[in-house]
Order: sequence, then structure tokens, then C-alpha cells
Amino acid sequence: MTARKAATPKQKTSEDTRIPLRITDTTLRDAHQSLWATRMRTKDIMGIIDTIDQAGYYSLEVWGGATFDVCLRFLRENPWERLRLIKSRAPKTPLQMLLRGQNIVGYKNYPDDVLDRFVELSCRNGVDIFRIFDALNDVRNMEQAIRSVKRYGGHAQGAISYTISPVHTVEKYVEVAKALEALEVDSIVIKDMAGILSPIAAERLVSALVRETRVPIQLHTHATSGMGTATYVEGVRAGAGAIDCAISVMSSRSSQPPVETMMAIFKETDYHANLDTDCLRKICRYFEELAPKRTSKNMPINPIDPDILLHHIPGGMISNLHSQLAQQNALDRLSDVLEELPRTRADMGYPPLVTPTSQIVGIQSVLNVLAGERYAMIPEETRNYVKGQYGRPPAPIDKKLAATVLGKEKPITCRPADMLAPMLPTATDGVPAGLIESEEDVISYCIFPEVALEYFKWRAMPTEERPDPPVVQERQEEEKQAQQPAPATEVQRLLSNEDYRELSELASRIAALQLNEFTIRRNDLTLSLRGNGVEIGADIATPLPSGQALAAATSAATPAPKPAAVPEPAAMEGTPVPAPLNGTFYISPGPGKPEFVKEGDTVKPGDTLCIVEAMKLFNQIKAPVGGTVVRILPKHGEAVQKGQAMILIG
Repeated sequence: MTARKAATPKQKTSEDTRIPLRITDTTLRDAHQSLWATRMRTKDIMGIIDTIDQAGYYSLEVWGGATFDVCLRFLRENPWERLRLIKSRAPKTPLQMLLRGQNIVGYKNYPDDVLDRFVELSCRNGVDIFRIFDALNDVRNMEQAIRSVKRYGGHAQGAISYTISPVHTVEKYVEVAKALEALEVDSIVIKDMAGILSPIAAERLVSALVRETRVPIQLHTHATSGMGTATYVEGVRAGAGAIDCAISVMSSRSSQPPVETMMAIFKETDYHANLDTDCLRKICRYFEELAPKRTSKNMPINPIDPDILLHHIPGGMISNLHSQLAQQNALDRLSDVLEELPRTRADMGYPPLVTPTSQIVGIQSVLNVLAGERYAMIPEETRNYVKGQYGRPPAPIDKKLAATVLGKEKPITCRPADMLAPMLPTATDGVPAGLIESEEDVISYCIFPEVALEYFKWRAMPTEERPDPPVVQERQEEEKQAQQPAPATEVQRLLSNEDYRELSELASRIAALQLNEFTIRRNDLTLSLRGNGVEIGADIATPLPSGQALAAATSAATPAPKPAAVPEPAAMEGTPVPAPLNGTFYISPGPGKPEFVKEGDTVKPGDTLCIVEAMKLFNQIKAPVGGTVVRILPKHGEAVQKGQAMILIG
């Protein structure tokens, strides 16, 4: 990236004297992560990669971010094999990945030995450019990654995670850039993961970085707020030598600005991208045909989201947040979550909302809303964040939240990874023989032990015996739901199908018992049956002649059978410990590690009983009462539903 100063296009110049503008294509990573919840398959990439390699891009962002996790967890694909295949078919264009600093491609800090080996293997398998960021702009969490990339011959690009808050200023960002320059990064990127960098702010920030540093500057933004295209124009004119774009059909909304649009704009200036337009047309047609097969039915279609300027949720998190709320049968609470999120972010010291802090802050906001009480549920990741295990927050954490999490304990002040012992010597202890096939598998297991082990077991099955990957089951469920009849009443519109069927049965019981009034809460919704009708909340009412009429109406509208019921805790001996969320039940903290509790153990109030993994975070479930563990109901790794009894304490 050689462009350092803005050009003033006062007169038309020849092609030979125009300033080259380098464009990184994000279609194969950030674009589908933002628009498709990262559901692009390797075969999708292989169907067009030859053409993309011929288009003339500066680099292709194809790996890292959420793609690693999703390959294993949902697609049942090997992310390392994806990288090797892309490299074999794209020899001309440098391949780029998004590396989360000390978090690598996970959601917590990993030891230096794992990070170093990950970088070495990534270089060996095809990554040329490493975009390295830390969610808190804590350069201590980036220094080992930068050193490793340079050791193995890669291009180390240091990232400034851009956000807006009372403590984030141009001066602070310049301080981060100078710290990265001191570590000898090869370039610096302004990483605007939410699309909140305005054109004027881009001009000011890029100008300051060009003036204060001697490192090439790249600009990354999202189109979510509608400002992305103008932001690129002002940023490039201020001295940014490269920008991130996506092919038009995979652009805009929460993705990057479209490459075709940016080419047309800069064609009338002193800059040129020199891309092959015939290749771009072929790429666009390919993804036009593919998009309907990969786009979630739950995703919003509005091209602009002005609320992004309030909640600052990045593109990848927007698509995942919709998916995660849908998994909790709580999509109707999205507006409540978006209102809560800025308050939670302020409590946590205004962290930029990029992985993993976007997940931590976003999901803590979800928990605050679903629980009906702020910080009634605090997952382990939030606790670790408050303890300083993710790094230095940009501003002090709210005193009340800190006291709730820390008590009398002090947060750490050293580089968080300094507290982590090497992992590789004993990384695969306890893994069944034959499941680990390569050194890359070891690293996958270090980063995502439960997810990787599940994938290894699936891979070891004979092909004809393998169950469909979760992404296929997910799509089938969406199609099944799409075939459901439209809601017949206001009651059914506001409740999920399962809740509505349960309401039908309740209405029948109420009519049989000749009760005049009955109130229940389902899905955080208050519903009252009072003799002649049903009232939802305080302002929506659907009049009905009687409870029996409600039963008849619901039964007629929803003929589908009710799924098998979970055993009623009331019929068992002991106090049930319910799942606070839909998720996955784990009775131990990881493969080869002992269970938190076993049947017959004595526990005290507050003891950890199990984990429910939901929305990428691990929620430790504490004992509400003391006593003896009578029964453990789900199996390790089994899905549980919100409210389902998991453990009985007698």
C-alpha cells in the first residue's frame, strides 16, 4: 500500500500516472459472516475461486474470524482443508485471515505456544496476510501474534478496532497505531466492524495516522449505517491506500460496500483499482444464484439500519444475534436487547464491539433482558472480562458490577497470557485414540475442544452413517417452519408454535375445571384467561366467548402434535435446577476433565453444578440450594430447553 497522500483530481490524468488503489475482497469471509451467519460451504468457494483469483484483487480475505468455528460446529468441515484447497486454486492473489490476537480464532486468550504454532501452521497452509486485532485495543494482546507472523514470513497487519464512546478519541487511536508501529507491523488497518465510522471522522483519523506514523493505512468498514461508501472516498483521499469491499450481491447491509460501486466512483478521480470487470460480472452472477440457498429466513432485509449508530453491533454479530435469539424463542425481544446493549457496554467500560467483546456484551444484554433482572445471570466470560483476563477495558468498569463479580478480589494488571501455562505438551490427553489425524487437528482441539471432538467423532464415522451436518438440519427446520400456516389469532402471532399448542391444552383444562380466571407467563409474555377472553400484556386483547372457545380455536389452527414432554420435575424427589436458556448441557468443563458434580455428591448453595453453552458463551449453573445431587437428567453434550430440569437436589 503505497498511497500516502490525498490526490486532488483537478484535471484528468493518464492511466499511467493515476494512483493505484488496492482492494481486499471480503466475499469469502466477512461478507458471508455478516449476511449468512457464516454459512458458506467450501464447495461454494471452490465453484468460483478460479475466477476470483483472476480478478486482480490486492488480497482475498478467506479465513479466520468465525469461519473456523462454524466449519467445525455447523458445517462439519475441516477449516484447514478449506484453506489448503483455496490456496491450491488461487495462486496469484495473497490470502488473508482475521486473527483475534491472543484469542486466535476463539473467544478467550490462549497460551503463547498455541498461538505461535497456529500462526506457523497457517503460514504453511496458505495464509499470506494476517490482520491482527484485539477487541480492547490492548496491544499487549497483539504483540505475540505480530512476532510470530513476522517469524514465519507473513505480512503482519495491526488493526485498530474503531468505536465511538466518551473515551475513544483520535489521539487515543494514534497512540495505538504508534504502539503497533513500534512492534514493526507491515501495515495498519482501521477496523470499523459496525459501520459507524463517518466520512468526516474517517478523514480526520486517516489524516492523523498518515501524519503521525510511517506505516501504510488500510480502511475496513461495513455498509450497515449507509455511510460506508462515502467513508471510503474520504478515507482514501486522506491517504488510505487500500479498502475492503465485497462483490455487489454479497455487499451492503451489514457487509462491506460493493466493489463495483467503489470502482465507478474512483474511476472519476486520480485513483484506479485495475480490476477485471468481466471477472466481477461472473462472480456476481454466481453468488446471485447461490444466495437464496444460503440466506437465513430469519435475517432482516432492510438495507440500512440507523439503529447501528446507537447499539454499535458489528455485522457478524447482527446476523448471529438474530439466529441466537431465534434459538431462544425470543426474537420478539430484539428491540429490548438493542435498548439494553448500550447500558451494558457502558457498565463494562465501553469496549469496542468486536469478537469476543461483542459476544460478551451482546449476550450479557440478552441475559439481562431474558432474566428480567440485570446481571441476574452472569456467564463465565463476563466474569473473566471484569477480572481483567481479556485485557484492559478502555474505561473503568461500573463499581456495582465489579463488586458483584469480584467481591474483594482485585483484577489482574499483567498481560493476560502471562498467566497461562503452555498447553501443547498435554493438549490431547484424554482424546480417544485415532481421532487426531494431524498437527492441525491438535490446534483445532486446543481452541475448541468440545466442538473439535464432536467433529472428529463425526468424521471418523463411515460416510453412509454420518448424520446430516447441523447446518443441513438448521435449513430443514427453517423450511418446515416456513410451511406452517399463518397465525390465525393475535395470540398465536405472539407465541411460538410450541407455546401455542401448550396454550391450547391449558385452555382445555381451564374450561374443564370451570375456572373464571387463570394467568400464565410464556416466553416472557403475561397471558390471562378471564372467562370471556384472553388478554396478552396490558394493551392487546382478543375477545373470546369462553375458555372452551379458545381451546377450539387453537386446536383448529394448530393441528401439529405436541412433541414428547420432558419429565415433570414436580413428580420427582428434589429441587429441580432448570436450564436458564436453550443450549447444550455439559457436566464437566472439558474433555478428559472431571465432572463438576456426580449423583450422590453433597453441594452447597452457589456451587457450580454444570455448564449450559448458549450463544457461544459458557454459563456456569450454580446450586440454588444445598443438599445431595439426586439425579442428573441430561447427558453430557445433550441439548436442553429453557426451563427444562437438568439436576435434582434433594
